[in-house]
Amino acid sequence: MNDKKIVIDFLFLDLSQCTRCQGTDDTLELVIKEVAGKLGKSGYEVLVNKVQINTEKLAREYKFLTSPTIRVNGRDIQLDIVESNCESCGDLCGDTVDCRVWVYQGQEYEVPPNELIIEGIIKVIEGVDNVVDEVPYIMPENLIKFFKALDNK
Repeated sequence: MNDKKIVIDFLFLDLSQCTRCQGTDDTLELVIKEVAGKLGKSGYEVLVNKVQINTEKLAREYKFLTSPTIRVNGRDIQLDIVESNCESCGDLCGDTVDCRVWVYQGQEYEVPPNELIIEGIIKVIEGVDNVVDEVPYIMPENLIKFFKALDNK
C-alpha cells in the first residue's frame, strides 16, 4: 500500500433508519471535506469505502464487531467497544439491538465527535498505534441476533 494512502472504511448496519449510522455518516462526510484538501496538499490520497453490513457473510468478511464502525487503514478509530440499546435498529429488525456509543474525552456520544475521527486519521499518519492485532473473529451475539431477526421479517 502507498504510504500516502489513507483508506477509511465506514461499516454500518443501516443508513435508512438508524440515527446513529446516519449521524456518523454525516459527521464523517464533514470531516473528510474538512481534511481532504489539507491531506491532498501533503501528498495523501484519501479513499472512503461505505459498506452496509447486512448479512452474516459480510460481517465475517469485514470482521465486524459493532455498528457503526470507522476504520482508518484497517484500524478502528475507537478500540474499546461500548454499546447501548439502539431503538432505530430495533425498529428495523423487530427486536432489541445494541449499537456503538462513541467515547471521547470521558463523554459518551451516539455520533462520533469530529475530533475523534480527525485524531483517528492523524494517528495513522503519524504511525501511532498502527498495529492491527490479528485475532480470530467471533461474531458478537448481538449481531447474530440482529441478522436472524432481519431474516425472519
